[in-house]
Amino acid sequence: MSRKLFLAWLQLSRERIRLLVALAGIGFAVILMFMQIGFQAALYKSATRVHESLNADLVLINPRSRALISMNNFSRRRLYQALSFDGVESINSVYVGLGTWKSPESSRDRAILVIGIDPTKITLHISEINQYLEQLKLEDVAILDRISRPEFKPFITEVAKGNVITPEINGRRIKVVGLFTVGSSFGSDALLITSDVNLLRIFNSREPGEINIGLIKLKPGVNIQNVGRELKNNLPNDIQILTHDEFVEFEKTYWQKNTAIGFVFTLGTIMGFIVGSVIVYQVLYTNVTDHLAEYATLKAMGYRDIYLLKMVFQEALILGVLGYIPGFAITLGLYDLTKKATSLPMEMDIGRGLMVLTLTILMCFISGAIAVRKLQAADPADIF
Repeated sequence: MSRKLFLAWLQLSRERIRLLVALAGIGFAVILMFMQIGFQAALYKSATRVHESLNADLVLINPRSRALISMNNFSRRRLYQALSFDGVESINSVYVGLGTWKSPESSRDRAILVIGIDPTKITLHISEINQYLEQLKLEDVAILDRISRPEFKPFITEVAKGNVITPEINGRRIKVVGLFTVGSSFGSDALLITSDVNLLRIFNSREPGEINIGLIKLKPGVNIQNVGRELKNNLPNDIQILTHDEFVEFEKTYWQKNTAIGFVFTLGTIMGFIVGSVIVYQVLYTNVTDHLAEYATLKAMGYRDIYLLKMVFQEALILGVLGYIPGFAITLGLYDLTKKATSLPMEMDIGRGLMVLTLTILMCFISGAIAVRKLQAADPADIF
């Protein structure tokens, strides 16, 4: 440990209670930032899990589509045209509709997102869904997302027991025979998956040739960007062609920029940063004020301001690191608790951990920079 670092630690540890209170405050700020960023990431991940699970290299959508809950139709002929291009191995189509769930057990109608897939193909890389493909071929059969709004808990409990429930979707009686796990949805109360034929029965005004999402699977070894570019250059501009990753970002961008969700969680992170900064500033400012005579003595002995400034910044670094450690540990427990309670994919990753550590240290350095203004004004002649 360097001499300045040792001295910085001695100054902080002299008042043990003050140090513990400061670390608790910094730890709280760390937890607040972690939880805000974690909730934001988890909700985006839940909103895009369908997109991430699609069995496709390229995705076709209507350019006016905004998100999964607001997908415009386009002609399925575009998919058949894409099939003629070199490198294209297979095509698939997905229907999406926002319907109304009505059940005798419920006093209110609920908005429910219905996705229609071809049960003869693997549309989604979700094993819980694929195990029901044979049953989905039957008329009016569907499966329900178990991570739906709390109002759906009684229905989910019944299906989990092995019972079949028969609600009405848009006035048509359907049979819910199983459950799967995707995640919370921002725009609907629940998610229902059925066959493409059954979806067209539920939304009986829809034309079979008008689809919402077109899926293109390429042959092994084919360059995705090159095929995508060729399709864009040769197909009409009434469709938008995205890579699989771009389609995931398409959904995420909608919720980040067109709703309050991104703003709310970003604001929460900023508030955590500000709270921590104020706490660190109060600790460092009080510490500098209490030891102003000692600092003045060092200046009188010939130590320059830069030496003293470095010592204060080292105090800030110590506070940041020591406050981060318990905050990180408690966050891991809170993530696990939240995941079990809500089924949100709350998971810690290295990138997030390093980002919050950087924010914490930056928060402490900014507070230290403000606090040292008192130190710079210290004049040995005035002190003595």
